[in-house]
Order: sequence, then structure tokens, then C-alpha cells
Amino acid sequence: MLQRCDSVNKFIRLILLVLLLPVLVSCGSANNAQKFNTTDITGVDFGSQLNLTDHTGKARSLSDFKGKVVALFFGYTHCPDVCPTTLNDMKQSKKLLGANASELQVLFVTLDPERDTQPLLAQFVPAFDPSFIGLYGTKEQTAAVLKDFKIFAAKVENKGRSGYTIDHSAGVYVFDKTGKIRLYVDYGTKPDLIAGDIQKLL
Repeated sequence: MLQRCDSVNKFIRLILLVLLLPVLVSCGSANNAQKFNTTDITGVDFGSQLNLTDHTGKARSLSDFKGKVVALFFGYTHCPDVCPTTLNDMKQSKKLLGANASELQVLFVTLDPERDTQPLLAQFVPAFDPSFIGLYGTKEQTAAVLKDFKIFAAKVENKGRSGYTIDHSAGVYVFDKTGKIRLYVDYGTKPDLIAGDIQKLL
């Protein structure tokens, strides 16, 4: 599962870099003033729509979190390694922000609305940090969000108790305080590097 997600993540990153090359070239002088450890995707024309329900039953959109830096990623509660690791990395990144920790909002969007019910998300996501929010939608809503954020996800049947796993993009999108998408964080990026980039957006 980890190897599959790693290869998918690298593929997604490659596509992002190809799509973003004209943007990065045209904005070169402006972006040179601020260097990031992760991939700067400022100016992309995707990742703007997010209308889902949180683990408390409240309708949510990205505009609800303006005024905070938002770290958004996609996963599922039955994920054996990648998703828990990412949640833990974001927990550590938040701690490294120190006094500014409350200015970061982590959002976990489930790829598995069939199994990831509101009660399950409410138990799973805040277990890593009470401020973290789990989001879910109908199959149709989930598909729309995946399309808008260019997220790959494919169900893989297996003979285990869970019945299936999901291969998926494993990166994290980061939005600045105005709600603009700014960074793409590869799976496995160290928390100190993530925190350093988030600090620059605060």
C-alpha cells in the first residue's frame, strides 16, 4: 500500500510540475522572494471547491477557514499506514509552530464515504489532535471534490477483514490565510520542513 501510494504521489507531483511550469516561469521574480521546502503551486486554477460535512455534522466549505492556514489531504480511516502517518506528521508540524499552532487548520477528507461514517470520523480524526477536522460527503460530492483537486483514488479488492483498500494520492495541499492554494507537500516530508513552510504563510 505504501509503495503504491508513493508511486502515485510521485506521478501526481510530476503532473503538477508539468502543469505549473508556465506559471512558475511567468511568476519567477515574484516567487523568488519566498523559498519553500515543499512545492510552490501558487496560481493553479484547481482546488477551489470543497462543500462537505464535518465529523460533527456541520456543513463546511473552504471559506469557513479563512484567517487560518489550511492543510488539506485525502485518505480513509482503514488506511494501514499512509493516512495515520500523514495525520501524525501534521500533528508534529503543528506542535513545531509553537505559539502560532492555533493558526493552522488540518482537514482530512475521506475517500471512503461508504465506511467512513460521521461517528467513525469523529472518533478517528480528532484522536490525533482535537482541532483536526474530518470531512465526508456523498459518493457524488466526494467524486466532485476529487476531480476538482486532481486526486487519484482507486479501490483495490482484497481478502482481508476490510474487504478492500484504496490506492490514492498521498500529498497535502496547503492554503494561505486568504484561502488561496499555495503548496503541495509530498508524502514523507519531515514535519520540521512542513512547519517551516507553514510559518512563512502565517
